[in-house]
Amino acid sequence: MRDSFDIAGRQVGAGAPCYIVAEAGANHDRDFYRAKQLIDVAAEAGCDAVKFQTYTGSDLYSKFTPPFEYLKDISTEPPAQLLDRIALPQEWQPRLKDYADFVGITWFSSPFDFDAVDALETVGVPCYKIASFEILDLDLVRKCASTGKPLIISTGMATLGEIEDALGVCESEGNDRVALLHCVSSYPASPHSANLRAMETIRRAFGVPTGFSDHTLGIVIPIAAAALGADIIEKHFTVSRNLKGPDHPFALEPNELKAMVEGVRAAEAALGDGRKRGPTAEESGEMYTMARRSIVAKSDIPAGTVITREMLTSKRPGYGIKPKYIRWIVGRVAKRDIKEDEVITEEMI
Repeated sequence: MRDSFDIAGRQVGAGAPCYIVAEAGANHDRDFYRAKQLIDVAAEAGCDAVKFQTYTGSDLYSKFTPPFEYLKDISTEPPAQLLDRIALPQEWQPRLKDYADFVGITWFSSPFDFDAVDALETVGVPCYKIASFEILDLDLVRKCASTGKPLIISTGMATLGEIEDALGVCESEGNDRVALLHCVSSYPASPHSANLRAMETIRRAFGVPTGFSDHTLGIVIPIAAAALGADIIEKHFTVSRNLKGPDHPFALEPNELKAMVEGVRAAEAALGDGRKRGPTAEESGEMYTMARRSIVAKSDIPAGTVITREMLTSKRPGYGIKPKYIRWIVGRVAKRDIKEDEVITEEMI
């Protein structure tokens, strides 16, 4: 497995900037113009990619599956019926990808069955995303891996052994371009469940680009993930949380998505290279001279006086002799009158 690869020419992993995926999910509400609006929002926020989902409810759920409890305030439909109602029409996909290309953002989707992969191959997506719930469907993973395109695999609820199984399938297809996303499959997920340090466990275990697919509310947790070195961040977004639908309530609104991207970029810039240096370029100006301490006369010291420790103290500013040399000054003779509170320099003694 590789520690980096590219998606549509953008490097992912191995020290490259965090790859930010705006997850549209079902928040298009089966409205083509809203789907285009989501692409605009993701591009304007500065995301690297916008991702949709390709499925049919009847292929995902048995018709006998009861409604989800967590969606009871949104829908009491059986999951198969609900998902069929909100699914992205596949005939929109080529048009949406063309539009994303036009506005300058990468477009791809999460396939949930073989037909979805075939349709996305026709569209020409640059990579595939495997949702957490599908990591156990090794045939689907194999189908995606067999295209030779990069895979991003979410690992919510998965054990290390199950992750290893999925990676093994990719390797058997000769596909070593795989990234893994730590994820908590709860909607919304609580901050205390995020366990962001699991990203490093996954990275050390499998040696692949590693990131975080976030379902918490707000932007704090994904920014924290970036500060811990996430190679990829995925986050649900919407044009408005007031809209009806299963993915709107925990998604970011446009201004929040933009703030998240800015926060991620600031966090990764703040990481630096880990070397502890002396004053930085920013610190070398006024703060260095005015806010550090020097040795200062605690009282008047007439010329010719042998200086004692009691005559000295340390105060700001910092353009005099450093306080650590105070013992070097004790016992020396003042060359000129030194006034109380005057900063002492070498020329004075």
